[in-house]
Amino acid sequence: MRYVAAYLLANLGGVGQPTAKDIKKILTSVGVSVDDEKLKFVLDQLAGQDINEILAKGAEKLASVPSGGGVAVAGGGSGGGAGGDAGGASAAEEKKEESEEEESDDDMGFSLFD
Repeated sequence: MRYVAAYLLANLGGVGQPTAKDIKKILTSVGVSVDDEKLKFVLDQLAGQDINEILAKGAEKLASVPSGGGVAVAGGGSGGGAGGDAGGASAAEEKKEESEEEESDDDMGFSLFD
């Protein structure tokens, strides 16, 4: 996947048919190792083809793939209305507890960008 992403980046940067050198330059600039055999395979598959046509063919193939979401399953019936405000109070209390837990786990002692 890294080779395809680098190929697309090079193509977006104006290189019509990116070479192995172009892709290696992109990947090594961000500290990603390059397997020459895999890179050659990707370039052989893409050689002589227009990237826009490849993307269009891929989009057509993905359109026929089922994506889940077609059937909605009910989560179970609610118990009868027990006491007007009692259900609302417990739901609010539950939400408050949940948000307090999420806040305590947000930092976890380190930052993503440190």
